[in-house]
Order: sequence, then structure tokens, then C-alpha cells
Amino acid sequence: MEKIRFDFNNMLSLNIGRKDGVSESELSAFVKKNKKAALHLKTIISHEGSRVNLGLQWAALPFQNKEELKEIQELGREIAANYKNVLFLGIGGSYLGLKAAQDALAPAYFNDFKTQRKNIPRIYFDGNNLDPEPLRALLNNLLPRETFVVVISKSGETTETKAAFAVTEAWLKKGIGKHYGRQIVAITDPASGTLRKKVIQENSADSLNFRSLALLKGVGGRFSEFNMGLLHLAVLGINLQELLEGARDMAARCSLGDALKNPAYMYAALQTIAYKKKGKVISVLMPFAQSLKSTADWYSQLLAESLGKKFSREGKIVNTGRTPVAACGTGDLHSIQQNNIEGENNKTVTFIRVEKFRNDILVPQGSGILSGMPYSKLMGLALEATEWSLVRECRPNCTIILPRISPYFWGALIFFFEMATAFEGEFLNVNAFDQPGVEGYKNYMYFKLRKPGLPESVADQIRRNPLLKKQRFII
Repeated sequence: MEKIRFDFNNMLSLNIGRKDGVSESELSAFVKKNKKAALHLKTIISHEGSRVNLGLQWAALPFQNKEELKEIQELGREIAANYKNVLFLGIGGSYLGLKAAQDALAPAYFNDFKTQRKNIPRIYFDGNNLDPEPLRALLNNLLPRETFVVVISKSGETTETKAAFAVTEAWLKKGIGKHYGRQIVAITDPASGTLRKKVIQENSADSLNFRSLALLKGVGGRFSEFNMGLLHLAVLGINLQELLEGARDMAARCSLGDALKNPAYMYAALQTIAYKKKGKVISVLMPFAQSLKSTADWYSQLLAESLGKKFSREGKIVNTGRTPVAACGTGDLHSIQQNNIEGENNKTVTFIRVEKFRNDILVPQGSGILSGMPYSKLMGLALEATEWSLVRECRPNCTIILPRISPYFWGALIFFFEMATAFEGEFLNVNAFDQPGVEGYKNYMYFKLRKPGLPESVADQIRRNPLLKKQRFII
């Protein structure tokens, strides 16, 4: 059976030298030293209570109840059959995961051409930024009666999504009238939060008003594509069973104790050694497929929020974590690749290679050396040339090989990255499942907006540490 493969030849010293590459002895010693960390992660994942309490319930998402998946699939079909547009409101993983899925699994130029959509609604995203222009443009050009809205927020309080939903709700209400709530689904906490409170209130008066799906306990936003993202995939017409089958098969591979058979473990081990011992502090993810660029954007959040931490598990200041950079081949071979090749040697580059594209194009005869060449073959050659260029300069790189882009293989790819990130958190001894640094800007905004309930300790810290803006330093 076809499967995702991980080629790490160019991470090793045999190709790029001991200074920048990982030797087999270093890799063997690392695996031996970190057996406890790998076992610790496996133990947590095997117990539901531990998964929920420690934020690893995402590891169980590939094994969801088939009847519940069927209900989500049917809700997605219902929405797709009755509306011309669907607007998803969310931020962080609730936007990046959906955008990654849509770009990977829907046809190119999906929203632009009816022939590409094949009776699926146009799908738009907002609530991920406080720039007013995109939402204003959407609401000025969509018709309320033709538009279904899905709002995704655990608490209902995240400023960007809350503001967008308030504006969109008022737009729907004005355009439709008292039954506007029948064109809304909320994906939110199952029991608490202001959005759940609104769902209960509206749904009690009309069971078709503000229908809802639950964001599961123990699943952080960046790990939640197989939870909050399922309705979006169902609207797109993606087979949820196929998607999760890919994730399940990858979960089985990532549970193996032998590092040479466990791609997520091996990826995390090599990246950690390169980071801690070789000074590779930047991680470039460069898929050679335009449809996977948003997947690289999603991974940037996954890596940055999970591993960019000030404190170790014991509370020691460590300020650790690689810096992610999302790129895309071949376009970015004409931009950041110059720095990858000749800039500071402080990076690893991970490529994603697609062996077979859904569609291909032949270059016409009479086009010189390109005559008769399939685009897919040119793409593969460009990736090979990029690897060669990096190896010549002793720059560590590796390649994730996808047989093709499909729900099965994309589901497997997402789970691979999630497990690799979890392993890397173990190796770095940080909590990969919280994001305290994100709360800083939120708390400052809440303070300025005079939000009730902000802890006095937080408010006092903001008062005592104001931003200093001297006019002579503004020119």
C-alpha cells in the first residue's frame, strides 16, 4: 500500500559533514537518551483522562465515532445544497486549518469558477483579523439569504472572531428577519462560554436556530483540524472517513518504538539535534505544490505556539523553540532560497514532494529544452536541483514524500506534523499544548476595552508597564 515517506539523507553528516549534519552515532545516542520521553508521550496518549487533562485529546480524533461523523457529513451536505455561499469565522487553527484543507483538497481557483466547484458553495473566511476591509467587501457583495455562517470560537470572547460575528449576525438579521439564526452554526465549548450561552438561549426557542457542534475538551485550536474543521470539509464534499483513515494509519506508524520506523519520532529527533547541537534555529517548510502553501502556514502556527516557550516544565526560563518560515516551491526559489543557500547557515529546510498531481500540463513542442515536458516532471527536477544546491553548501534539508494530494494522504500529513511536534515538545521538555505568550496582547486589549473580570494582577502589570512613545523617536 502507498504511504507517506520521509527522506532524511540530507540531514546526515554523510551528505553535509559533521559540523552541520547529524552523524549516525549522534542519532543513535539521542534515541537511546530519549527513550523515556517517547514512552512518556505514548503512556499519556493511551489514557483518555491524561489526554484530556494534558491537552492531547487530539491524538484520539482519528478514531472518532462513525455515527457522529455521518451526522456532520450530512449537515455539510444540507448546507451545501441550500446556500450559494458559506462564511466561516475563526482565528488561529480555526482559520489556518480550514484554509489549509481547502487549498489542499479543493480544486484550484475554487471560488472563482463554477465548473471548479461542481455545485459546492463558495467558501469564505473572516474573523481572523481586525482589518475592516475584507469583511466589509464580503458583506457588501454577498446576499444574506444565500449565505450560511459558521462561527468557531471556544469561549466566544476572542476579539477578532467576536467582532466579526457581531457584525455578520447583525447583517443576517437585517437581511432575513427573525429566523436568521437558522443560517448559523456555532462550533464552541460544549458547556461554557458566551457563545455556548447564546446557542442555548437561541436554540431553546427554535431547535433550528443556532445549531451547534462541540469543540472537544483537551484539544487545542492548532491541533483541532479533525474536530472543528470537519464541518468545513463536509461542506466541501470531502469524505471524512477517508481523511481520518489516513490519520489513523499515520497514528499507527507514529506509535512504533523503533525510531527508524516511526517518521514523526525521526523528524522530531533530527530537528532537535540540528537545533540544539548544530545551531539550526530556523525551520523552513517548503512544499513543492502550490496547494500545500497554506498547510505550511498552518504548520508555522503549530510549531511556533507549541514549542516557542519561555519556561520548561519545571518552571526554569529556557526561551526555546525553532522559528518557522512558510515557503513554497518553485516560486520561493526566486526569493528566500537565496538566503537559504548563501545566508547564515542556521536553518533546516523541509520539502514536501508530491509524486503525482491531480492534473498535469505538457509544455508544447517548439519550446526548446522544455518541449513535451510535463509540469510535474519539471517540478520534481526543480526540487532535486534545490536539494543539490543546499547539500553543496552543507545546508541540512529533508523531504516528506506524498504519493498524491488526497483526503487520505493530507489527513496522514496533518497527523504526522502533530505527532512530530508532540515528540519535539518532549525532547525540549516544554509544554507543547498551551500558549501563554498569546495571552499578552489579548489581556492588553481587554484592559483597554475595560472588559469585566480581568484579573487585577494583570491590570496592575499593564498599568505599571506602559508603552513608552517619545516623539523625537518618531520621524
